Amino acid sequence: MVNCMNISYDSYRVFYHAAKYGGFTQAANALGGNQSNITRTIKNLEAALGCKLFVRSNRGAQLTPEGKKLYAHVSLAFEHIQAGEDEIASRQSLRSGLVTVAGSEIALHCCLLPVLKAYRAGYPGVRIRVSNHSAPQAIEAVKDGLADFAVVTLANRLPKSLRWHKIIEIQEIPVAGAAFAFLRDRTMPLSGLARLPLVGLGPHTATFDFYSRLFAAEGLPYRPDIEAATADQILPMVKSDLGVGFVPDSFARDDIEAGSVFTFSLETPIPKRPVCLLKQENRLLSVAARELERMILAAGG
Repeated sequence: MVNCMNISYDSYRVFYHAAKYGGFTQAANALGGNQSNITRTIKNLEAALGCKLFVRSNRGAQLTPEGKKLYAHVSLAFEHIQAGEDEIASRQSLRSGLVTVAGSEIALHCCLLPVLKAYRAGYPGVRIRVSNHSAPQAIEAVKDGLADFAVVTLANRLPKSLRWHKIIEIQEIPVAGAAFAFLRDRTMPLSGLARLPLVGLGPHTATFDFYSRLFAAEGLPYRPDIEAATADQILPMVKSDLGVGFVPDSFARDDIEAGSVFTFSLETPIPKRPVCLLKQENRLLSVAARELERMILAAGG
């Protein structure tokens, strides 16, 4: 019977890496050692166990039947050890660090703010940087590695290197101020709305593309007379009677109740818009970023 108490953890660690990577040179590279030490450790392990574990060839090191049996047990043990180390590292990592999010005003107000509040309460040592971006700018920030991920209204086209997850859907509504009181209790066609002064975001934003497609479906141009720099500027401009605008219903709820703006019906319904989390396909996020990502996705149900 083999006295396994005489076999060290390091011996099994070397065996695990040699089997996992299929060669002694690859194991040495993974462990930061040299091949001669790997070879000597494996020979000592084979002597202690009384069997051959590897067959070496020009193609590397192949496990023998005995080696395969041992690897089935050793790999399971190392996976449990790694899981334990990862759990401890995760808790330590959530005590500090930085997470960078590229977000839009719509995303910030409609889904991000309550999640960020909960995240800060749970992990006060992690710093959060939220940068203000349109959807195309956010995509570039994620592609360039300037943001861990983006939370924006979904763009029309996404690079293949990015993947997205829908968080929520938002419903936008038309709003107007006192100067456009004639719109109250009316159902307006888009053709009639296109003749009125419009307030909206300019080109190179996902919102502009969205309404351009909505109007174009009825053969109409979408050309805002007043271009807002950000989505949260639209409602104040509408309240100042500069034109008619489109905003998420949650943005306008308080002002509608206060009577400073009103909404009206359209013959063409405005489709709901998804707010999505975008990130690079193959980028490994930090523990802190992964936890915030998890909380954001969970918030959408």
